[in-house]
Amino acid sequence: MLKMPNWYRKKSYPVVTKPVEYQVFRATASPIIATILSLSPIWVAIAQPVPEITPRSPASPMRKAPSSGNQISLNGRTIPGAWLVKSGTYDQQIIFLSDGVFRQAIGVDFLNSNNPDRQPIQWFSSATSPLVLVTQLQSGYRYLDITKFVQQANWQLQTNGNTLVIVTPQAQIKNIITGQQPLNPPGINTIRENRIAVDLDRPTPWIVRQGLPIKQVQTPPADDPDAIAPKPATLPNREWTITLDAIADPALIQRYTSALQPPLLPSLIKQILPETRPTPDKLIQKVEVVNNQTIVSLSVPFGWSPRVNTIDNPHRLMVEIRPDAMVERNIAWANGLRWRQQFISLGKERFPVVWLEANPRAVTLKPIWATPETLIGTAPLIQTAQKYLALAAINGGYFNRNNRLPLGAIRRDNQWISGPILNRGAIAWNNSGQFYVGRLTLQETLVAPNNLRLPILFLNSGYVQSGIARYTPSWGTTYTPLTDNETILLVQKDEVSSQLAGGKAGQTPVPIPQDGYLLTLRGTAATTAMQLPTGTKVTLTSATTPADFSRYPNIVGAGPLLIQNGQIVIDAKAEKFSNAFIAEKAIRSGICTTATGTLMIAAVHNRAGGAGPTLAEHAQLMKQLGCVNALNLDGGSSTSLYLGGQLLDRSPNTAARVHNGIGIFWQQR
Repeated sequence: MLKMPNWYRKKSYPVVTKPVEYQVFRATASPIIATILSLSPIWVAIAQPVPEITPRSPASPMRKAPSSGNQISLNGRTIPGAWLVKSGTYDQQIIFLSDGVFRQAIGVDFLNSNNPDRQPIQWFSSATSPLVLVTQLQSGYRYLDITKFVQQANWQLQTNGNTLVIVTPQAQIKNIITGQQPLNPPGINTIRENRIAVDLDRPTPWIVRQGLPIKQVQTPPADDPDAIAPKPATLPNREWTITLDAIADPALIQRYTSALQPPLLPSLIKQILPETRPTPDKLIQKVEVVNNQTIVSLSVPFGWSPRVNTIDNPHRLMVEIRPDAMVERNIAWANGLRWRQQFISLGKERFPVVWLEANPRAVTLKPIWATPETLIGTAPLIQTAQKYLALAAINGGYFNRNNRLPLGAIRRDNQWISGPILNRGAIAWNNSGQFYVGRLTLQETLVAPNNLRLPILFLNSGYVQSGIARYTPSWGTTYTPLTDNETILLVQKDEVSSQLAGGKAGQTPVPIPQDGYLLTLRGTAATTAMQLPTGTKVTLTSATTPADFSRYPNIVGAGPLLIQNGQIVIDAKAEKFSNAFIAEKAIRSGICTTATGTLMIAAVHNRAGGAGPTLAEHAQLMKQLGCVNALNLDGGSSTSLYLGGQLLDRSPNTAARVHNGIGIFWQQR
């Protein structure tokens, strides 16, 4: 039983509250509120209770069936977000919101905590005496009891089918202060050239999002007006937007839209030097009001990003542009699952690392992929994780972005979904918390009469080479030839049932038998079909190298292998990665185990003021985290670290669609 909030108490006993009708606090109701009032369900009682009510007998409390949904209407805008409304004792309405939407759509900051049942928060309030919310795990989400928060913020809530309707009081932006402009009252949060203060008349939801690179206006050399402008030596600034549920005064809007501002910080060297911070007149590109929201568009140098904090008295959003904007966190998110993020130093470089520490004896891991019915397809990791009801997840192995097919090992519950390629690194595990990492090869052999043994090189793979490949129902209901002139053999109940000509690539789908598989013969292997006429009895043998991999029911392959038995063992050339890939500085994903058996999934983003880590730097960073066995996963725009409905490491709009990942589940053994 959840403890009743203090605002439902009268003296020393709980009281029943009569439903309180929603009051319009303004002379003229806004269109949003008028729409909300027209909806039929009863408003959740959030206003102060009517005190003179006789309490019901504790022996016979009245309860209503809980309601839930996965959609939020916030001030008229529909966004995805899981929620629950439960009835406590004496019809008390308890409102739960998933912490992902609470943090990313409202702007609530989560503070460090060692108690997974309680989450301290900060939102236009004191960080030293924070409001602490009760947590509850259910169906892949961590819900926060926001009942008291909603009452204090004077929000109005209503359930309408699958949607939780939230209306917050209309806020006004009183001023936007930049650079050396004085603050009022003085002495609060000293403002420098790389800071912005947004003054509000009341707390209000806000979000910050990373946008696309800002196109630089190139001008030809002054001595040759007909010359082609040179390619810029610096990476372009990136647009960031801060969106507030507040209306800005027209004079503020005019201040920042009277003229286009030039790009910020002309050289990468200047971006990195601390004495050359962004200047305020160039930092804010535009302020506009759209659908009762104010959008502040910023031009931010490559390697920099905004750090946004809220303060109270006065109500203020403080925005600081800096190369090390990530806020360090250490949050016990659930029993056996901890959210960590901090800067890790390598020499003079500092890298922001976001990771999850999981106790494999309290949670379980499973490979996940975009479309469970087929191996063809990609999706945002946040969408795939929610489909599988995973608590947490990280992107997994490589894939072909064009045809959306896997390029590496996926094995789940002792069934090969997709085979490994090129002897690349992989991680294997069982449900007892044991892990194994190494470079993986799968040897499948087709055995026919007269001791005919034919190697099968690829299993359910988008990696196409000359030879024999096998496609099972895990691929989908049909297989469409990936190359021209393939010879396709249908095998049912361990017998070749027919032979087909594949024809032109990408044209004619061939059904995959549910009681067998297809053999695809490419290149010189096509002549093998003569040795396997219709009616030939065949069997399969399968083995892994190293043999240890065969003992584990779950495997995900990627590469290169980073750390094995405490030693850095990178050999990207041996795993057939290109020289360009090896030399690249990029955002990275990784998975590892520690000496104590803890599993960690981690995302490493761009170093402070620069680009992401090389593979060698990635290995060193993982070792500093305490990894004794570590594998590099697909990276760059694929890197995504998911937790309970949110991406922890980046704005969702900047994450690419991925084919597969590794999901963490709660007690799902």
